[in-house]
Amino acid sequence: MTIDKTFDPAAIEARWYAYWEEQGLFRPERPEAEPYTIVIPPPNVTGSLHIGHALDDTLQDVLIRHARLKGKDALWVVGTDHAGIATQMVVERQLNAAGQKRTDFSRDDFIAKVWEWKEESGGTITRQLRRLGASCDWANERFTMDEGFSKAVLKVFVDLYNQKLLYRDKRLVNWDPGLKTAISDLEVETREIQGKFWHFSYPLADGSGTISVATTRPETMLADMAVAVNPEDDRYKALIGKQVRLPITGRLIPIVADEHADPELGSGAVKITPGHDFNDFEVGKRAGFK
Repeated sequence: MTIDKTFDPAAIEARWYAYWEEQGLFRPERPEAEPYTIVIPPPNVTGSLHIGHALDDTLQDVLIRHARLKGKDALWVVGTDHAGIATQMVVERQLNAAGQKRTDFSRDDFIAKVWEWKEESGGTITRQLRRLGASCDWANERFTMDEGFSKAVLKVFVDLYNQKLLYRDKRLVNWDPGLKTAISDLEVETREIQGKFWHFSYPLADGSGTISVATTRPETMLADMAVAVNPEDDRYKALIGKQVRLPITGRLIPIVADEHADPELGSGAVKITPGHDFNDFEVGKRAGFK
């Protein structure tokens, strides 16, 4: 027998893993035994596995293998996640590189492109999991956009709506002008920048004077719906309920009392633009703006 001078782990691991799969060693085939199941947190198909995945999957693998050794009917459910907007961005970049745009395709054709990307990227992820030696049940591999899952999600939403546990409402959203869709807060990178206060004098509608409004967003002035002052700010108590005339447009807007206004910040009077700021949106709701 010839023994290699150097150990080749890649070749040996690949051979043994293929043998484990062929023998069905990862399948739950002990129906009389105590069930033990782990559902893998599905990695996004937008990329490949990183060291965090490797650590987490190793810990799950330890638990699953230990359960098998204990005689339990162990199932490790494996799958990948479609990742929503993130996947759309990746696919659109590929189309742009080829001189194409998402709008060049019908909805069904674009989704077909997404599925093509899923097969490519998802295949990379499953190969990585196999290289890690993860003892997943590959016979039941799933994807979060599989037809069964999509139907289940739709059914749950319909049921919740019929039970009046879901509702539609007007909300401020994070609008992406490139993707032309709303995106979640998780996909928005918030940055703090050093700004400047701009002071505007808004004339009172009755001609009795002006109120100084301090803002770091002068460009949103034309969309102002109100001026807010703190109800405990003695400087402005007498003005609450009055109206001011918005500069340039001449539109009348009210002065409202709200604790969002900080008496120690700027002039203590803040313009309220619900269409451009999440805090202002909440102030507008409390003030009863439609």
